[in-house]
Amino acid sequence: MRLSIKRLGPFSFYREVLHIALPVMVQQLIMGMVSLIDNFMVAGLGDISMAAVNVANQLNFIALVIINAVCGAGGIYLAQFNGAHDTEGMKNAYRFKVLFSCSVSVLYAGLCWTIPERMLAMMTMGNGAQEAIVSIGARYLRLSAVTFFPIALSIAIGTSFREIGLPKIPLVISVAATVVNTAGNWLLIYGNLGAPRFEVAGAALATIIARFFEVGLFFLYIHTQPAQRKPFFAGFRTIFHSNAWLIREILRKSAMMFLSEASWISSETIMTALYNGRGGAEVVAGMAAGWTMANIFFLLFGGIWITASVVIGGTLGAGKLEEAQIKAEWIKSGSVVAGCIVALVGATATTLLIPLVFSNLTLAARSISLGLVYVILVYLPLWSLLNALFAISRAGGDTATGMYADVSVNTLLFVPGAFILALGTTLDPVLMFALLKISDLAKYGVARHFFKKNRWVRNLTKHPA
Repeated sequence: MRLSIKRLGPFSFYREVLHIALPVMVQQLIMGMVSLIDNFMVAGLGDISMAAVNVANQLNFIALVIINAVCGAGGIYLAQFNGAHDTEGMKNAYRFKVLFSCSVSVLYAGLCWTIPERMLAMMTMGNGAQEAIVSIGARYLRLSAVTFFPIALSIAIGTSFREIGLPKIPLVISVAATVVNTAGNWLLIYGNLGAPRFEVAGAALATIIARFFEVGLFFLYIHTQPAQRKPFFAGFRTIFHSNAWLIREILRKSAMMFLSEASWISSETIMTALYNGRGGAEVVAGMAAGWTMANIFFLLFGGIWITASVVIGGTLGAGKLEEAQIKAEWIKSGSVVAGCIVALVGATATTLLIPLVFSNLTLAARSISLGLVYVILVYLPLWSLLNALFAISRAGGDTATGMYADVSVNTLLFVPGAFILALGTTLDPVLMFALLKISDLAKYGVARHFFKKNRWVRNLTKHPA
């Protein structure tokens, strides 16, 4: 029997949601603003340096997506075990996060140290400034690879605090780390206050210092708090004492998550490589600057995911399945409304900020970045709804919905469309992006079809002894 559910929930529900989501959104806003400042500093070195750093960071982003997917897979279970008050289950889910995210970071660092030029060359095929971009970017990539081990630990710990309803802890620590990163950039990129001038390498060194500082703060906090403030935490000496059943279950669920994330990130990478070839450094720098600005508005997605994890995951873990369905509908509707509000605010902010922050870039680069952000903001309400569907599904262990939507649309529509537009037209990169993203309407149709089957309405905490 299908429940009759109102689309919008009461004000008290959204107040509770904001209490959970706001610290995560504030954290992402601060990180987005700091990233904007970092890009402003690098942009002062010119289009080529800006392009080199951002192409390298496009590769780093792939590794971050995989690490976040690993932690997200463990987080599905950690949130439900929290709802069931199962401390040992939480510890086992945390152990999974640490083991597998650190493995990914070591593998990626190895690639960055051995073949950075090859990876960067693939991202800049056909670009008129490829040789200069690859040369500068390779030095940056080798240095920034050092950050991925502390990043993996920080993400594993930070997401776990959020999943047990303590999002302010990673917020405070992240703010402290971003302050260190910004100060390091100011000192090391330009050699201020008598520090050595490292230019692009200075940006990488500042990131290394900030990431080790961040993970150090996490461990300092954990080791000074009582057990009830860190119920998920397991020391390194017990990190291999994982429950075999749980690892198998998480890997089974995460296999579809990885397919979904791999499909999404590979299609985005292909598109980026194709539009990077449509001009010189101004195209790479302009699109990168646009994404830097857009990432500030993507704070909404982090709020949606943590809300679904805590509210839906915790409710399902407590065995309240019908209540979870009601709250899921409220989250979906609230996500669309929030997407519209952020898009309207973002359009005004973009118009003011891009000419100011990226004044050192060429006029062509600034024009490209402005156009890209406007297109992204038009799609933001749709993407907010898609994120809500995927996040709610994963909170109940349904990782197939996201996989079906991502893999089918990316494989059949998005990637073929990208090649057709790149090889058969002379469209500029912003228009290419705008046309290709129409395929997300089809993605929504697929996701909605599988979501309505309610395969996500499950309590995952019941397991063999």
